[in-house]
Amino acid sequence: MFSSIDDVIQRFSAQQYITNRNIATVVYLAAEMKKPILVEGPAGVGKTELAKVLAAAVGHQLIRLQCYEGLDESKALYEWNYKKQLLRIQADRGADGWSELHDDIFSEEFLLTRPLLEAIRADDPVVLLIDEVDRVEVETEALLLEILSDYQVSIPELGTIEGRQRPLVFLTSNNTRELSEALKRRCLFLHIDYPDVDREKEIVRVRVPEVDEALADQIAKVVGSIRNLDLKKAPSISETIDWARTLVYLGRNEITPELMGETLHVLLKYQTDITKARKELGVDAPASPAARRS
Repeated sequence: MFSSIDDVIQRFSAQQYITNRNIATVVYLAAEMKKPILVEGPAGVGKTELAKVLAAAVGHQLIRLQCYEGLDESKALYEWNYKKQLLRIQADRGADGWSELHDDIFSEEFLLTRPLLEAIRADDPVVLLIDEVDRVEVETEALLLEILSDYQVSIPELGTIEGRQRPLVFLTSNNTRELSEALKRRCLFLHIDYPDVDREKEIVRVRVPEVDEALADQIAKVVGSIRNLDLKKAPSISETIDWARTLVYLGRNEITPELMGETLHVLLKYQTDITKARKELGVDAPASPAARRS
């Protein structure tokens, strides 16, 4: 999949994803060792985007399972097409017995595959993204363990279905609850935090090329300062990019207190956070005469 760690960095860069050597090393090892990656970190640092970029970089299909409270086998693994089964039962009223009918309706023809089963049964290599795995109940983890341990699924009516290939698996977590040790043991661990000023500046320059180096530097420093505040939700990388685009659309090449006050809602999505940021950063102060003239 990759020839080296540097190859990972270069191919991610071609997808406009600025990575670091730590992330690239884990991705390279996971591809070589055929092990899942458990990616943890605060919301908005690019955990989900990492899986999407990898799929694009290697030309594989991305299959995504979005986790949520109450997720069960019928949504994650498989379920039977009950309507089609009922129609077959009605059509086969002349069948010799239940055994014959049972073998008919509980067959591949009536099986509806969901993301987990679809991923391991795919003919071509795929990237499987199990997003926000920390939102599922502990019981659902047992289902994931069977998939990640043996890449096979036990279906009572059909028996054991073995995978045709091993997908490259990403599990993302926002640390809303502690995951089981058994699940963690099966994965390579990767923690992604918010980027430092230099890396965020580089991300802005790549994703919003209209922004010059000086403005990108200001953007990265201001966002870094805001993230250091005690906020309900810190600005994500995507919101940094949106703010950079906002400044381009407004035709501004310098960040002033007045401009920050007018555009903080692009970075922050809670009024309490906006109020706190305005107070801490002093953006309610009147603009200087020079700033007004510009």
